[in-house]
Amino acid sequence: MFARVLQAAAVAFAMAGMAAAGSVAAADKPKMGVVVKIGGIPWFNAMEVGIKQRAEELGMDAFMIGPTSADPALQVRAIEDLIAQGVDAIGVVPNDAEVLEPVLAKARAQGIKVITHESPDQQNVDWNFELASANGFGEAHADLLAEKMGGAGDYAVFVGSLTVPLHNAWADAAIAHIKANYPDMNLIGERHGVAESADDSRKTALDLISANPDLKGFLAFGSQGPIGAGRAIEERRKVGDIHVLGPFSPGQGQKLIKSDAISGGFMWNPMEAGRVFVTMADLLVKGEEITAGMEIEGLGTVNPEPGSTNIIVDQLVTINKDTVDELAAMGL
Repeated sequence: MFARVLQAAAVAFAMAGMAAAGSVAAADKPKMGVVVKIGGIPWFNAMEVGIKQRAEELGMDAFMIGPTSADPALQVRAIEDLIAQGVDAIGVVPNDAEVLEPVLAKARAQGIKVITHESPDQQNVDWNFELASANGFGEAHADLLAEKMGGAGDYAVFVGSLTVPLHNAWADAAIAHIKANYPDMNLIGERHGVAESADDSRKTALDLISANPDLKGFLAFGSQGPIGAGRAIEERRKVGDIHVLGPFSPGQGQKLIKSDAISGGFMWNPMEAGRVFVTMADLLVKGEEITAGMEIEGLGTVNPEPGSTNIIVDQLVTINKDTVDELAAMGL
């Protein structure tokens, strides 16, 4: 009986040791939080899937934080919380590049690796990555809008907000390209910072349609912009008369593009962007240096400019009636 008691005690001790080892292993996993612009919209839902997929593959503890509104102060608060948790890496899709500079500097001062996306030349980061160049993305949309409008007429521009660097860089490139190549196209007023909200985009589009009888197009940079503008032209029965172009989640805009309320656009894969966040964090936490000619999964061969923290590749995906179903079926 004494032997059996010893045997049972040994088994219990071994099991306790295994559980403790498992707990230590989980605690030893590199930890990453990714703060996006706003939670609960399809674009960032797809990004979250990519983050979780890649984290499981690499053995990281990575998760996404989506604020309740596109308010830079909420992003600052989320990053402060991640710093307090002692994460190894922080990813951010900024709403306001300048507002985030101090809190990102604080993170890096504590040894946390910082990676951004959709924020070229962001200060106080290790790296910023883009899956589309600003000029290429803006000009592709400009040419497509000009094609749909026949090269003439009034158009309006939406961006996520006036403080999102990349959206405004796309708008700058598109407007300059149209001005240089399509002299009969006329930009109405200034750009509108509404494209992170379908409701705000719809209301602004309705107002612009009422005030501008010669309006023929919308360029909407921000995933909710084309959705809201598309709903507005359906509401005003302007399908075919006014053309809406821009990046959006195919699953969300599937019906609108099939009805021609949205005329088309380009995007990159937000799920792949989520995977890249985790891939880059894994490299940086391990102390690997990112250099020109290096192959990084999801980005291909990278060639950052000397002295720059930007990694920019062009991986444009066309959204139209022929591609939208397949893209939506991928969960995008």
